[in-house]
Order: sequence, then C-alpha cells, then structure tokens
Amino acid sequence: MITVQNLTRQYGDFTAVDHISFTVNPGEVLGLVGPNGAGKTTTLRCLAGIIAPSTGSVSIAGHDIQTDSVAAKQQLAFIPDEPHLFEHLTVEEHLRFVARLYGVADVEQRIGPLLEELEIADKRRSLSTELSRGMKQKLAIACGLLHDPSVLILDEPLTGLDPGGMRRMRATIANRARAGSSVILSSHLLTLVEELCTKLFVIRKGACVAYGSIAEIVDAHPTLAGQSLEDVFLALTGADERLSNA
Repeated sequence: MITVQNLTRQYGDFTAVDHISFTVNPGEVLGLVGPNGAGKTTTLRCLAGIIAPSTGSVSIAGHDIQTDSVAAKQQLAFIPDEPHLFEHLTVEEHLRFVARLYGVADVEQRIGPLLEELEIADKRRSLSTELSRGMKQKLAIACGLLHDPSVLILDEPLTGLDPGGMRRMRATIANRARAGSSVILSSHLLTLVEELCTKLFVIRKGACVAYGSIAEIVDAHPTLAGQSLEDVFLALTGADERLSNA
C-alpha cells in the first residue's frame, strides 16, 4: 500500500510538487500522468526515497520512507525510464548482486522463471554492455522484481521495448497487481494507462487537477463525456479549453 499525504517538494522559490495526496491499495494500478515538467519524476523520486520531500509524508507498506527508509525500500521497486546497470556484470550477476542487497535466499530458484517471464533467458551470461536498449530495460525490470516487492513504481517502463516486449511487460504489470502489489505507473502512452490503470492522478504544474477512476473524473467534468482518454488528458492539463466553461 502507498499513502501520500500533502507531499510538497520545493527547489528554492520553485514548487515542483504542491501538496499532493493519494492512496494506492493492494491490487490497484495508479496512472500518474501529466505534461512534461508537471512534477511526475520529482513525485516518483520522493516516493522511492531518492529525494526528500520538503513537507508531507510518504508511506510504503506502512513504513515512512524518510523515518523508516530501510524497511520501506525493502518493500518497493523503483524502475526508472533509463536503466542504470553495471558494465562489468552479466545479467545473472546483476540479479545475484540485487539478491544479496535484499537478502533473497532462494535467488537461484527465482532467476530462471524471472528471466523466462521477461524473455531474456538467452542473455543470462551476457554483460550489460552487450545488451540492446530494450534488453537493458528488461534487465532493470528483472532486478526490480527479483525480491517480489509489494510496491512497484514504474517510470515509462516500456521505453526501448519492441512490440513483443511491450506486450510481455503489460502482462507482467497486470499479473503483479492481481497478485496484490500496489503499482504506480507513469507514462505518456495513454493506451497503456487506459488498459492497466484502475485510477488516474493527473498532475499539472506540480498540483493535482484530477484524481479517481476515469469514469469518476469524467463525471466531475460533464463536458468530457464520451471523449477519448487523450481528449480528457488534454483538457485537464490545459491543452484544451473545454474545461474553462465546465
């Protein structure tokens, strides 16, 4: 479970994230969407404990990310849009290294099925420098999933994947949610968001402009009834003027 309360992040006089709050229960997939520069990446980094909020709190599986960071981070996986790998480690060695960090005792039993699921089993002895961009993304995802986290934070997880890899990753996200993980998915691919997400959090200039299921958001803005998710997104984020009279 993810609980965010009045999260604010400031850089000097600039407010990147402005008093946002939301909850992601087990089995839910929250779509964090907004235009470039809206505050999405800052929000995700606060949730993952990479940067500290200026005010407010983030709880991961009941643990405050700032005051109980080790316990919180043991429950989460943050998969950024750009994989950060070790040049001199093979695929298997990456997974064994992550297993030591998280205390995964049965790593040898987990490696095979996970690599098969992400369709990189044939690369298990390859160095990361020998992998394509899409394969690197799959390895980063495998490293994030190895310890079976209860919270997944995904920033553009389909970047670099071919159509087959995209299909597999969509299935992986859906399966993790069905198994009880709380998932946050940030993506500009609105078809992916519409397919997987049970709720949306729309952010613009650091502030929440809509939160809830797509149906609930549309109900709150009757002028958007019957419109595509793309039209709804453009209207909510200011690229469409229809909400000005709503």
